[in-house]
Amino acid sequence: MASRLVLHLGSMKSGTSFVQNVLGQNRERLAEQGVLFPGPRWRAQVQGVRELIGAGGPKQEPIRPDGPWQRIVDEVNAWDGVAVVSMEFLAPRPRVKIRQLMADFPDTQVQAVLTCRDLGRNVPAMWLESVQTGGTTEWRDYLEGVRRRTRERAARNFWKHQDIPAIAERWAGELGQENLTLVTVPHKGAAPDLLWRRFAEAVGIDAEGYDLKVRANKAIGLASALVLLRMNQSYDAEAGQMPPHYDEFVKHKLAKRGLALHSDREPRLGLSASWVAKEADKQVKTLTGAGYRVVGDLDELRATRVPGIHADEVTQEQLMDAAVAALAQSVESWADNERRLRRRLRRAQA
Repeated sequence: MASRLVLHLGSMKSGTSFVQNVLGQNRERLAEQGVLFPGPRWRAQVQGVRELIGAGGPKQEPIRPDGPWQRIVDEVNAWDGVAVVSMEFLAPRPRVKIRQLMADFPDTQVQAVLTCRDLGRNVPAMWLESVQTGGTTEWRDYLEGVRRRTRERAARNFWKHQDIPAIAERWAGELGQENLTLVTVPHKGAAPDLLWRRFAEAVGIDAEGYDLKVRANKAIGLASALVLLRMNQSYDAEAGQMPPHYDEFVKHKLAKRGLALHSDREPRLGLSASWVAKEADKQVKTLTGAGYRVVGDLDELRATRVPGIHADEVTQEQLMDAAVAALAQSVESWADNERRLRRRLRRAQA
């Protein structure tokens, strides 16, 4: 069994993709230090955590003995060193789910690392991300919902993932405060390897010798986000549920692998609001008073001004340019799929 299991909880938009890509790309280097990053690919951890969320608890179907979560559990329990699981969906789990997870590792020390970034950058980042996952809330309405902490879906989802004091309190309450570490995301201009070094320190591994040249999770530009928003609003979907093909074809192929490549040529979504600064200061005060172990500096969680414009300031010309880019990307994706299918057909016929 693993001597320690370190759960990287997120939060969302706190450099999680970078950390996950480094861990996944450097499995051999991790193994040399006695560290397991389970699953043949990181996707296996995503599938496992999703099953953990939806099964095994009160009034839920049982965890499948041959399912993705049990495969993660078995791999960790067969390892005799340190194991690291990284999935930001873990952060907002209720106490009953945390206890369920801990029960799967009864003889292993379970620790948690919570990476966190300031609200000034995260409010616009979370809205841009929500648009790429089928969100239909306008920027001005999103801001107001987050400010007032309304019960609307977009605002609830934001605070579920960004109320760092509440997340930390739940996990520390179940794991023990000594088993929770906060890692703050450095501000823009810091050394590119600083977040990795902080994460490695929190986990307790040597930060040297890792390949940090990994694929970036680049955000789409503001004009592209507004085009996607209009498309999302055009779907006749209940409760924000998008068609089954949305995740693969819109979120990943169109947005993250296509439109994000043009983001440098589009206006940036900006934010400078006193209420954001006040909320961030409250979080820093609460976290400081709680006395958690911190790698980094809690003052980095104070909100900074994000340069850019309001969504209402995007011009019709900029929207048209983004729409044309989206159309061109879609056609190229269709053509690429057609070429692959024709190659497979020729091989099958041969």
